[in-house]
Amino acid sequence: VPLALIDGDAITARRTAGAAALGADFLARKDARRLLVLGAGRIAALVPGAMRAVRDIEHVDIWNPRPIRAAVLAESLRKQGIPATPLEGGLDALEAAVRQADIISCATLAEAPLIQRDWLQPGAHLDLIGSFKPSMTEAAPECFLDTEVYVDTDEAALKSGDLLNAFATGRFATSDIRATLEQLCRGQRPGRTDDQAITVFKAVGSALEDLTAAVQVYQKG
Repeated sequence: VPLALIDGDAITARRTAGAAALGADFLARKDARRLLVLGAGRIAALVPGAMRAVRDIEHVDIWNPRPIRAAVLAESLRKQGIPATPLEGGLDALEAAVRQADIISCATLAEAPLIQRDWLQPGAHLDLIGSFKPSMTEAAPECFLDTEVYVDTDEAALKSGDLLNAFATGRFATSDIRATLEQLCRGQRPGRTDDQAITVFKAVGSALEDLTAAVQVYQKG
């Protein structure tokens, strides 16, 4: 007899945002205050709340290829008491926002890079949680060069278009990945150690994360 019946899509969305925040807790600067979210779907809507659980986020910018969707999400966040602003102006507005953000969280289904390496400022944390197959990519390959790269699981190197494109440059290899989320949680590898470093967290998700989240839901009723 099943112990619980839980909406799988809801669990996946929440554990994705939760894993992003857990990664940011190890990798974002302690004084991170400004969050930029790319995307306006179910996961993007959960990211601000998750990030505010680990950092004192004072403002959230929302960017989406369809500005109306960014506006709708920003309004929803404001109703939750989260200061949020929708961005207009296409890629020019996106570049300006990336340059100002402490944490950039990408939760899109993009198949062409949105984030460029020269937009990332010293001390920024780039969170890539949208792409989960080879055809999908949210950041240019250069974003993985001369930055500190972490993944949720080893599978990210096999599934993520972001990482596969970086490998294809010949200037980035699996040995350049500093740690998995498990290694960070176990204290086997360090997270951020330099406030000027640019950190990158690439997640593709794991069934274990879904199971862990489901157990939490069941136990807490």
